[in-house]
Amino acid sequence: MTPTDRTIIRDLARRVAAVAADPVQDERRALWRAQNALRPIRPVIYISPEGSWIELVPEDSLQCEDPTARAVERALRQRLYAQEHFHDDTVCDADYRIGKVLRGTGWGVGEKIIRPDEARGAYVWEAPIETRADLEALTPPTVTVDEEASAQVLEFYQDLLGDILRVCFHNPPGGYALMDEWTRLRGITQTLMDMSDEPDLVHDGMRTLMEGHLARTESMLEQGIISLNNGNDYVGSGSWGWSDELPQADFTGTVRLADLWGFCTAQIMSEVSPAMHEEFVLQYEAPIAARFGLNIYGCCEPLHHKLDMLKRHLPRLRRVSISPWADKAMSAEQLGNQIIFNWKPNPAVLAGVEFDEGWAREDIRETIDICRANGCALDIVMKDTHTCQLQPRRFDRWAEIAREEVER
Repeated sequence: MTPTDRTIIRDLARRVAAVAADPVQDERRALWRAQNALRPIRPVIYISPEGSWIELVPEDSLQCEDPTARAVERALRQRLYAQEHFHDDTVCDADYRIGKVLRGTGWGVGEKIIRPDEARGAYVWEAPIETRADLEALTPPTVTVDEEASAQVLEFYQDLLGDILRVCFHNPPGGYALMDEWTRLRGITQTLMDMSDEPDLVHDGMRTLMEGHLARTESMLEQGIISLNNGNDYVGSGSWGWSDELPQADFTGTVRLADLWGFCTAQIMSEVSPAMHEEFVLQYEAPIAARFGLNIYGCCEPLHHKLDMLKRHLPRLRRVSISPWADKAMSAEQLGNQIIFNWKPNPAVLAGVEFDEGWAREDIRETIDICRANGCALDIVMKDTHTCQLQPRRFDRWAEIAREEVER
């Protein structure tokens, strides 16, 4: 890293530290804590540009030369951009979190990804499990920490940023998408056919994944790898972990699953009946969810016709993703004031050829009214935006509309 790169990064870090010191960040923390405890103050707003970041903070706007320096610069500039443009309820803190260097074995097999020449183009894959013998060849995944490499990484970032930001190791738990993972190993179409033709293969595969992930997670806990996720942690598929309920009251410093937010999803089951979802997916997710302190379910799959099932099987279910394809009124009626309505507006409003402000406002207003009528704690989460048609101002304007409607 050149001296110039270092100066650029440290200047950005100072700007982040100044934003983090703004009292508004404490107000946002309190807002999320109340929301997550089912004591909502008002609907919370969170904007995650995801695929559109390349249009908001384009590569040619970065000034650093070294690849590592550019990655740090990009992350810091994105933090600042969000705070300066969106004014949503995302908390900017003075932490710079890095993960420990982990070495994993995987399942012993993996899909072969076939990508196009086009940047960000669609891809296909070749699934490795073709027969039961292939399933039996799976090996339980393991994870270990490379302590030497981790120490080197920590030393590097401490030297670069440690006197400006709080550099720390942080390895929060990941989510569990067992069926999504199984379809990468077996194939989507084949799995859907298997549910009728070879149900035992699906059950055996899902049980293998469940047991392997539980063993891997327990091993990570024993090694002290997993960190708490009750602070400025992205949890689920679009929310933040601020919570006074986690860790548990008897927490003594050793992280347990009971001290954490858990997350499961099964997007591949979008068009599968509740009964088949329950049989082939939920019975393998429930034992995992039972170990966590609070749970989140869902991502892009519409779940309005499966909510009763989720409530029956998932303990301490606190938040459910309500995708653009879900029936909002039906969802709100079933969630009531017991489970957070984690709403994802249709990102097409930002990605389309034209930005229809009227549609954006009507959609947000309708959702707020539905949730108010049913006593729901409402998250408004704009994500899955893979383009804004090179018009970054669309995000700013959508955020302004959302705030106006929330304040209304």
